[in-house]
Amino acid sequence: MSRTEVRALPAPEAVVLEDGEVLLDIERFALTANNITYGVYGDRLGYWRFFPADDTWGRIPVWGFATVRRSTVETIPVGTRLFGYLPMATHLVTRLERRPWGVVDVSPHRAELPAAYNSLVEAAPGPLDDQIALLRPLFLTAFLLDDYFAENADFGAGTFILSSASSKTALALGWLLARRGVQVIGLTSPRNAAFVAGVGCYAESRTYDAFADSPVEGRVVFVDFAGDPGVVAAVHNSLGDRLTHSAVVGSTHQTDGPVGPGRLPGPRPTFFFAPERLRQRSKDWGGEALNARIQTALEAFIADNDWLEVTTHTGSEALGAIYQTVLAGAARPEEGHMVRPG
Repeated sequence: MSRTEVRALPAPEAVVLEDGEVLLDIERFALTANNITYGVYGDRLGYWRFFPADDTWGRIPVWGFATVRRSTVETIPVGTRLFGYLPMATHLVTRLERRPWGVVDVSPHRAELPAAYNSLVEAAPGPLDDQIALLRPLFLTAFLLDDYFAENADFGAGTFILSSASSKTALALGWLLARRGVQVIGLTSPRNAAFVAGVGCYAESRTYDAFADSPVEGRVVFVDFAGDPGVVAAVHNSLGDRLTHSAVVGSTHQTDGPVGPGRLPGPRPTFFFAPERLRQRSKDWGGEALNARIQTALEAFIADNDWLEVTTHTGSEALGAIYQTVLAGAARPEEGHMVRPG
């Protein structure tokens, strides 16, 4: 994960398109801890397969905006601007089709991969482009988690504990849970403690090393965004049978994941795979209605949270530098990193 390499692609002018293919100019994309999670789970969940390399290297996917530069698809003309799942690159040749609900990547190697990552949304330029690129994918996971917990009556718990509380997905989930009247405790590092305490998404914040200093009353759900076995063990050992559900979402702390089943008191840590939940809700509500719900909630979240500071990085050298910063967990939580690859 820490070794990176920059490779030259064929110049866009030299690309020969086959029928069904389009050439996308990648305008900008977000880089967050979520992308690091894609790398950590790249083999287990297939993230390396979206933009395969021709050797042992992999390309971590990102979310961003791209514009059709050339096209052989009549319904997706030149100039169409799209938001979706992209590689860290200046341009991309891929196969797109227009469906009733939007544009879909139909590249053969992606046919068995989660459909949620194959849909692209048409997007005219707007003042919230950076915020959408940075927050929508993360907010989507938080939205689906909140919906999952609500459907399951919060597993009988009145309190949620979120690790990596400064991460944007955790912040979004904390905000969504709080809107429903749930008490949320955020766990974070001493470095991010002041930010987490002041951001307004949590009823209480604690540092990891001080978690056990004060008791947590009642029944509790733990949502792990950190992937740190020590944190998972501390929460499980402290709460025991009062822990009603333990969800694994991310790996911002860059470890091999939670302690194995059978070694901890309380429920077994269970991985939450957002694309499966998205597929279910798309079936239940319809794609258009689901997107409307997500967009409404996202816009409310953006309007209610003014802590995000956007920093833009241009070119491959700048991308390499900020990637290492995010990988090391050294990025400031209030800062959102946008990359313009060209």
